[in-house]
Amino acid sequence: MTDLMELDGPRQGPASGGTAKQLVILLHGLGADGNDLIGLAPHWADILPDAAFVSPNAPYPCDMAPMGYQWFSVQDRSPEAMLAGVRMAAPALDAFIDRELAQSGLPASQVALVGFSQGTMMSLYVAPRRAAELAGVVGFSGRLVAPERLAEEAVSHPPVLLIHGEADDVVPFESLALAEQGLAGAGFTVTSQARPRLGHGIDLEGLQHGGAFLKAAFAG
Repeated sequence: MTDLMELDGPRQGPASGGTAKQLVILLHGLGADGNDLIGLAPHWADILPDAAFVSPNAPYPCDMAPMGYQWFSVQDRSPEAMLAGVRMAAPALDAFIDRELAQSGLPASQVALVGFSQGTMMSLYVAPRRAAELAGVVGFSGRLVAPERLAEEAVSHPPVLLIHGEADDVVPFESLALAEQGLAGAGFTVTSQARPRLGHGIDLEGLQHGGAFLKAAFAG
């Protein structure tokens, strides 16, 4: 069962060398693993010197590649299948966040989720459904699954930053506006950044926007 799987992955401690005062949980995309996004940590070390970073591997082997992991299968990309997928993986991610909170002793207000692609889908599904509001969510190149359910099911409303490449050929750029509309309509404070000529990836300017957002979110 997914809710019995104990996720883990690569970590990086605070650049200050002291005890972590914030935690950034990085959620990778389809066919990758935790090593893919832990590489963001050095880019944010200066602006978030007291933050620890952890990038757990998703719970399932990827069914569309010989290596890597997935949060859920996307062989069927119908809205019903996508919703079933995030629902299936959500308990494992929730359990991971709970364990990180307990082990770090940090409040939810000092924990943020950062996702890429499928990791963004998981972040935007799980964060609003947690009773204790997280500091914020940064979503790169993703989409909001089941926006029509968000207003009814959200129990907390962390601020959200969405960043998407205009040349994305994996998750269509139109997903940015749809996610922004869905979040704003459900009462979330959401900011979006379109990245010209960027495909399905993260660029330096996007990283800068993400770091500034996280710093402000942790400051409350």
